[in-house]
Amino acid sequence: MQPTAEVLPVDLEACDCLTPFGRAEATVAALLAGRRTLTLSPVLGRDGGDPVPLALMGPMDETRPPRWLDPVASFAREAGGEGWGTARRPVVVTSSNFGVGSLYAFTRDRDARHLADGPPFASVERLQERMGWGGQVHVFSHACVTAHLGLVHAARLLHAGLAERVLVVSFDLVSPFVAGGFHSLKILNGEFPAPYAVRPIGSIGLGDGIAYAVLRRAGPGGGWRIESQALYNEMFHFTANQPDGSGFAACAGALARAAGGRKLWLKGHGTGTLEAGRLEAETLARHFPGAPLVSWKGSLGHTLGSCGLVELALTLAALRAGRIPGTVGGTSPSFTDTVALAPFDPAGFDGALLTSNAFGGAHAGLLLSHA
Repeated sequence: MQPTAEVLPVDLEACDCLTPFGRAEATVAALLAGRRTLTLSPVLGRDGGDPVPLALMGPMDETRPPRWLDPVASFAREAGGEGWGTARRPVVVTSSNFGVGSLYAFTRDRDARHLADGPPFASVERLQERMGWGGQVHVFSHACVTAHLGLVHAARLLHAGLAERVLVVSFDLVSPFVAGGFHSLKILNGEFPAPYAVRPIGSIGLGDGIAYAVLRRAGPGGGWRIESQALYNEMFHFTANQPDGSGFAACAGALARAAGGRKLWLKGHGTGTLEAGRLEAETLARHFPGAPLVSWKGSLGHTLGSCGLVELALTLAALRAGRIPGTVGGTSPSFTDTVALAPFDPAGFDGALLTSNAFGGAHAGLLLSHA
């Protein structure tokens, strides 16, 4: 049985992100200039370790309160409005790591106060209290498709008539625990990422990312719209994908059927790993022939569970600017000739397809169009 995309159109009232370059508009300008915010930094922060590519908004060291709390709360306030966290205006909070950095800090310092900030529920309670949200706060975490789960959940709430507006907040700030984990897998190493490039050694970078979106059920008024979304899980391996790429194909096929032959450009996942990058690029080229494919993680690093919403905000900013950044850090030859290394004009395209993939064989994507 073929998976199908969920056609639950929602309009984006507001959407923005924060990266080490700044907000979405400033980040897109840096991407268009081919700039990279990744720098080689000690994998364990002040505890040292091998130099690896990291893109950080501040020192990678947990404090009390945790280093993510102030920037996430300050940025989420920009979504505006009152009454968030109520039955008709719920909040969806997504992160793949929440306060895991505080647990690392406890193992290093043996300061029991860090434990209060570690578990996901504790992180959400801290944010909820800081923001003054009510009790309707929904939480999702599933590796690097986490933000997509939040967006799908928001669309379901709106189309079920259970909400009038939904605020989705997504964040991941790199901690020594997370960086050390990826380093132990040897995919975070001393090489800068080159998404979709054919080369001897693959590598990712890791980056801090925060984003929010305010969604309402699709209606008149124009603007950008999430038209349909798809989720799929291979259930194959903790970190690897099916070697035949069938998981990528299941999700891409569902979105291609929803797109109905329209001309799209593709914002891929493209972390810089070799096997997953090849499977993704080849699958998207097969399902969307000729569509240009870009990834921006060669500049910003992988913002983990927040990447789906961070890169949605960047896509919207690029569309407003009338110029789509190419694959910063990418090189030739690439896995397919559809990989776009240079910026291009989005005029003439009917919309964009945005995809993310995750450990555990999870795949997600959304179709963005103009209402």
